[in-house]
Amino acid sequence: MKIDLLDVEEVSKTLYIRALKVLPPDIKRGFDELVRSETNPTGQAVLQTMIKNITVAEDTDNLLCQDTGIPIYNVTIGREIEYDGYGLKQAIRAGCARATREYPLRSSVVHTLTRANEHTSCGQGIPVIHIDFSDESEKLVIEMIPKGSGSENNSWLKMALPSEGINAIKSFVIDCVLEAGGKTCPPTIVGVGIGGTADLCVHLAKQAATRALGTHADDAQVAQLESALSAAVNQLGVGAQGLGGDSTAFAVHVESAATHITMNPVAVNMQCHSARRATATFTPAGVHYGF
Repeated sequence: MKIDLLDVEEVSKTLYIRALKVLPPDIKRGFDELVRSETNPTGQAVLQTMIKNITVAEDTDNLLCQDTGIPIYNVTIGREIEYDGYGLKQAIRAGCARATREYPLRSSVVHTLTRANEHTSCGQGIPVIHIDFSDESEKLVIEMIPKGSGSENNSWLKMALPSEGINAIKSFVIDCVLEAGGKTCPPTIVGVGIGGTADLCVHLAKQAATRALGTHADDAQVAQLESALSAAVNQLGVGAQGLGGDSTAFAVHVESAATHITMNPVAVNMQCHSARRATATFTPAGVHYGF
């Protein structure tokens, strides 16, 4: 199957707008679960206000949050897809810029030194575009994630000692959640990366933070760590918007990689309660949008 780059551009534009305006169903279910378990009256009131804000935004066709974020596109390419790799990335970039200009959206992207804003949500290295491959034959998937600065500013990396083992991971995650407090607009998804190199570890934490609720790590031991950390984080009392209660996080997600015998890296990256994402799947039958 050959991919039309004009279609990629149009889909990339649509995905950015869609991600900013429609909250994925798994996050809405996550809110429902937190409401059922929240015992703090203030926490209950804050959660209900968040849910109402989401409903009003979707009913009035408005953005879920004013922060349009750093645009991230994750592309997964099947084995029998014909494509121009350079052209694919340029088409995504063009679609991102069109969404910002034509919708229009606030551009949150600036030059890192001069702070100049091109008003396209694009710049050097932005949008972030990750390319991966799958064993599915005629399928190409583009996932769009607008990552807000409130969550992205709460990111950490620690090159722990191997002798510190799993306890170093647990204590570091707890310390990071406490340090973030209400700055990440909790309830959050706490993404944890373990293993790999320093840069891979941070990337794994981002993958974990943007994973759908209800999914679990493939590795059984890592999945156990997710469960233990999820329970521990919601005993800290940070609560929704940092105002106290049981609802500090929807979940803690962990992604892992093998690492060197002398290393024990751990990274944390958070996602705010407006955990926005959208996907489009190209197949011979057409393009299907989802989350």
